[in-house]
Amino acid sequence: MKTADVLLQRARQWDETALAHIYDTYAPAIYRYVYRRTGHTNTAEEITAETFHRFLVALKQGGGPTDYLSAWLYRVAHNLIVDFYRRQPAQEPATLEDVILADGDHGVEHLARQTQVERARAALRQLTPLQQQVITLRFLEEMSHEEVARVVERTEGAVKALQHRALNSLRRLLEEENEV
Repeated sequence: MKTADVLLQRARQWDETALAHIYDTYAPAIYRYVYRRTGHTNTAEEITAETFHRFLVALKQGGGPTDYLSAWLYRVAHNLIVDFYRRQPAQEPATLEDVILADGDHGVEHLARQTQVERARAALRQLTPLQQQVITLRFLEEMSHEEVARVVERTEGAVKALQHRALNSLRRLLEEENEV
């Protein structure tokens, strides 16, 4: 039996050591995933906390994952990210003056980096939620096709097809933006 399965069994019995180990093991990866999707530290912290809160509530109610704990946690985090974006009003981008004043001599460099990151995030947000999730898990979280398939509850072949279509769409979106 794998370590994750043993931990999950112990967590279902409300073993505090197992619960703490699960949090210590998975929270940093969930936080990174959420941060990469949202770009906001506070939001990433809140969604990570809510993900683990939902895990505890599910266990307490006799539900939650029976296997593939990591996939279950990523699915919950993904759903919370989708909810976050549904509630968000469109934000105005920072002006050049704001960035330079806030960051001193490094303002222009920071603005250039931030602009590239925001362009990539904006293009990623134009993909379907499932395509966004596949791209983030594959390339930012460096998961295998098999691991991504577990998280999104699809076959490996479907994940590969989603990845292919998403990368083509991202390429097209970024090229269109460069032409403007």
